[in-house]
Amino acid sequence: METLTYRFENGSRTLPPSPQVVGVVGSGNLEVLIEPAALNGACTIEIKTAAVGFGQIWEAVMRDFHLRWPLADVRIAINDVGATPAVVSLRLDQAVQTMLGAAP
Repeated sequence: METLTYRFENGSRTLPPSPQVVGVVGSGNLEVLIEPAALNGACTIEIKTAAVGFGQIWEAVMRDFHLRWPLADVRIAINDVGATPAVVSLRLDQAVQTMLGAAP
């Protein structure tokens, strides 16, 4: 297992106060927990993954996510067992959309 942590500053979008979980930890999938947190306008993302050695790919996916959703005061936890970057992006978008009340 590898744990990766990212922090993005100066977000501009806040989310409602209810935490949400999307996805299921299982073969080739992942679980995303997204929740509001007092982070001085930042968004933190902690990833626990079984796919060791893919930090650069994770960083690229997280940066792309932050460009789409510049979240402020949000903490995200990801539990992964080998999801592809496309699935990771899909689940992150689904988590935000679920919090905003949109159809995932």
